Amino acid sequence: MPTVLTAAKLLTPLTEIESPQVTIEDGSITSIESRGALAVPEGAQHLDFPDATLVPGYFDVHIHGAMGHNAMEGTEQAFDAIGKFLSTRGVVAYLPTTVTAPIDMTLRALEGMARQIERADKASGDSAGLHGAKPMGIHLEGPFLSHNKRGVQPAEYLQGPSIDLLRRFWEAARGHVVLMTVAPELPGAISLIQEAVRLGIRVSLGHSNATTPEAEAGVVAGAISATHTFNAMRPLDHREPGLLGVVLDEPHLYAELICDGIHVDPLLVRLFHKAKTPDRGILVTDAIAATGMPDGVYKLGTMDVTVANGKCMFEGKLAGSVLTMDRAVRNFVKFTKASYGVAAHYASANPARMTGFAETYGELAPGRQADITVLSPTGEVRSVLLNGQVFSG
Repeated sequence: MPTVLTAAKLLTPLTEIESPQVTIEDGSITSIESRGALAVPEGAQHLDFPDATLVPGYFDVHIHGAMGHNAMEGTEQAFDAIGKFLSTRGVVAYLPTTVTAPIDMTLRALEGMARQIERADKASGDSAGLHGAKPMGIHLEGPFLSHNKRGVQPAEYLQGPSIDLLRRFWEAARGHVVLMTVAPELPGAISLIQEAVRLGIRVSLGHSNATTPEAEAGVVAGAISATHTFNAMRPLDHREPGLLGVVLDEPHLYAELICDGIHVDPLLVRLFHKAKTPDRGILVTDAIAATGMPDGVYKLGTMDVTVANGKCMFEGKLAGSVLTMDRAVRNFVKFTKASYGVAAHYASANPARMTGFAETYGELAPGRQADITVLSPTGEVRSVLLNGQVFSG
């Protein structure tokens, strides 16, 4: 039985369709038309959101956990809790993200995360939506990071760039590492980036004290993105712009942004938007296990992070966030005055393109998987469709 979805507007990727009528069969979009005088086919399930806007489902490429669970637990319980929570916030796909930890702990975590990714891959259309947002691969944040710009990444577990260690991680993850953060100034980092690219891993520059030439060398070696821009980077200087200057200037480099009003001032969010344009900016949450939970103390890797009043702190430093993607989108609109279509692009199409999943996510079009986020006029998530099914949690 087909499903017909009607709403006030549809935005994808940067165009707007008034009064759309979206037909879905077997989990895929079969047609998108402006409703006009079109009638809903007899026998079809009709889902009507008369004042809502349809956008591509959000894709979070940098998230450590939610609902009291860390992605590094690598268990069904953790991934189901995280995935279900994310879908209530408009997210349909994500990259579970590691944090620097002892090598043995990281290897065990990667093995568990790989099992959960493979479990999600095997889920059929009838059952996939039960688990919420789908883990598409792993973001390896650490251990190849700068001591000077490590943030709260534990100094004792940081490692110098090592191709052998990268291969151990790759094998433990059974090839599911999609994205890796690297500080390009570290000895051996350029060779590491080149090897990662050879393996098919996208490389993001971050947790870095790189000078301009060092950052540029990382880009030449194959890095295509930057991790939580402005945070854990050498400050911008008019004589030595460093990595941040390269990120804002290089038009082909994608760049993440934590848009919670805590990690980055709204003025710099506007600067970021002007520099990266709707083609390369990526909204991320960097959310930890405390997301969706009451204030308290929560684990992030080996660290006990204190969460209060929206801030996650460890030894006086920010340690991730409790941001959700729907709020990031609303904040971006508030700070920049951009449209919800542009903000949704930052949260869907750009992360999908950067990670190589643009054929599946980030656009609403005939032939595409029906992963759709339904927004109220003020950007709250009204509903989410996963594989054409309404996600009920």
